[in-house]
Amino acid sequence: MSTHPLHSFFWPQSIAVLGASPDLHRIRGRLLHQLRENGFPGQILPINPSYQDIGGLKCFPSIGATGQPIDLALVAIPAAGVAAAVEECAKAGVKNTLIISSGFAEEGGSAGDLQQALIDVTKQYGIRACGPNCEGYYNAMGRVATTFSPTVETKDDGTAVLVSPKRIGVIAQSGGIGFALFNRGKAAGLGFSYVISTGNEADLSMADFLDYMIEDEHTSAVMLFCEAIRNGPGFIRALEKAHRLRKPVIAIKVGRTDAGTRAAASHTASLSGSYAAYHAVFERYGVIEAEDPDEAVAIAGVVLTCPLPRGRRVGIVTPSGGGGAWMADTQSMHGMTVPPLSQTLQDALRAVMPSYGAPGNPVDVTAQGANTRPAMMTAMETMAQSDEIDMVVLISSLTSTTRVSLDSDRIRAVAETCGKPVTLWSYTVPSVFGRDQASKCGLFLHSDLRNVGVAMNKLASYAEAVARPLPERFEPVSGALPPGLSGTLPEYLAKQVLGAWLPEGRERLARTAEEAASAAAVVGFPVALKVQSADLPHKTEAGGVRLGLADADAVRAAYAAMLADVGRHAPGAAIDGVLVQKMAPKGHELVIGMVNDPTFGPIMMVGYGGVTVELFGDVAHSPAPVSEAEATRMILSLKSARLLTGFRGAKAIDLAPVAGLVAALSRAALTLGGQVAEFELNPVILHADGSGLTVADALVMMG
Repeated sequence: MSTHPLHSFFWPQSIAVLGASPDLHRIRGRLLHQLRENGFPGQILPINPSYQDIGGLKCFPSIGATGQPIDLALVAIPAAGVAAAVEECAKAGVKNTLIISSGFAEEGGSAGDLQQALIDVTKQYGIRACGPNCEGYYNAMGRVATTFSPTVETKDDGTAVLVSPKRIGVIAQSGGIGFALFNRGKAAGLGFSYVISTGNEADLSMADFLDYMIEDEHTSAVMLFCEAIRNGPGFIRALEKAHRLRKPVIAIKVGRTDAGTRAAASHTASLSGSYAAYHAVFERYGVIEAEDPDEAVAIAGVVLTCPLPRGRRVGIVTPSGGGGAWMADTQSMHGMTVPPLSQTLQDALRAVMPSYGAPGNPVDVTAQGANTRPAMMTAMETMAQSDEIDMVVLISSLTSTTRVSLDSDRIRAVAETCGKPVTLWSYTVPSVFGRDQASKCGLFLHSDLRNVGVAMNKLASYAEAVARPLPERFEPVSGALPPGLSGTLPEYLAKQVLGAWLPEGRERLARTAEEAASAAAVVGFPVALKVQSADLPHKTEAGGVRLGLADADAVRAAYAAMLADVGRHAPGAAIDGVLVQKMAPKGHELVIGMVNDPTFGPIMMVGYGGVTVELFGDVAHSPAPVSEAEATRMILSLKSARLLTGFRGAKAIDLAPVAGLVAALSRAALTLGGQVAEFELNPVILHADGSGLTVADALVMMG
């Protein structure tokens, strides 16, 4: 038996229904009805002083009147009475509550006080609560249906064949969508362990339920419908556990756009966090992102039926030349390769197909020969055993209601022993018979061509992610900063704040023209002059930058002219001085930044710098800490990375200096903690001659 704290929540022996009703048109009535209709094997205790019994079940006037400990209480009473009801449950020894009731923080205004009262009760008594404003959950194995969702009203007739004995769990911050994913997945032949709607998450959150499902022996993968994570550290700990155990997590994240964020906020009383931060966290821990419900189901189908691939080489076996070519294009467009086969392998394949077949890749056995079915099966077996291929896609027409070109015994034997992913696409609309035959093969059946490419790419990316070690934990020592720093710091102060993690720079702060000339002689000509003012974060626009000054006289003249320009542009700006910098060698301009995300903490960013970062947004993100290897991957993931690695015959540039700087600054972000809200180094000039880098500008915004 599981020892997880939420075991009694998902596997209750006894359930009380507060406000239970015989009226099936009311949620309280439907909750009680669906518990019974789905065959809950434990004890059901209706609580309502208005009834002696409901449908043959003894009805109690209060939770305390049951006289026994209860694992779970379902609460679907008006919001104003919920906190008191949960307190009464706690005093009666109830372990867990599931609060269907709406009318809390999602409504805004004073309704938020009702949610706070509920939170106070859970903290005072230690009773756990899911919700409020949720749609309950369904434990498919334990026949526990604590929900009014119509998707659990449909009974299985016992004839459906699951594509895999493995099961997936669903955690959704929207009850309707969570049970919709269950409905769609079930129709596609997937098995489910649990489906839960988390609602407003006043107490238990997505992180808690994810932790449970990651540990749960019945759950082989988890699907999330995510609006906003409320417990960032707990969520990260669960993802670390999933990464270690290689248990796939599929996530649909909504609230990426302004419109989506507004919808999420009004629906669950929470603001969506920065999508860049979510994407960075997902990428770090191998979370598989899906764009829509059908894509999520397709990915889940592949995850549950396939081992992890060793590479991205796809072998295609098809009776349709056009279908094979279409699949080859789709796989290629989604980051896979469809390699030509060796002559030896082609000769072996040619022996089992008609003379007009094609033994290349795709392998077209054609649909016209008398032996299409055995040819397909032999070709599939040959491809699966070849070390030239990492995964196999079978193509067939499964529209017939009487016959298919699949031999379930041969396919299942290969799929279970070859150690490679095998999946199936029907280029015609599959019949019920066709779907059943595919399920008997143990293959997930795709009817959407694009999603075959998406799913195989996501499976390969997941395999690559879990093979990468996570960065070592970094335990920061508190970094003490000088007192009085606030707002946006000018460059010279920004570099002081980050100084312990930056390479030594050749620059001096000057407050007169003569000091500037002397400083230039020390750092070495040619130099740049840059005005330093917290009031002028964009120095160039204010005329506060002069470049390429070759001697002391040029420095003096530029100093005076620059301050005059700044005075005309921003007459009230407080000037701290002028930074005199040695001009950097020619090179590529990069940007390195950090934003202290309210959910996940410091998120590092690297991109192609200068003004192009604003123009093209070519950036990559990762949560701190970042190792040098991970920083290198971030840089190489940029669309402009080819400019650094030898584009059009240019000499490739050593990325080690900038990767090391990104890693160091990620440790700075953790060390400085809440003191610094964000920083940006832009540009960081990576010297073309291989001599290192120069941090040419910096900005720090204090927390």
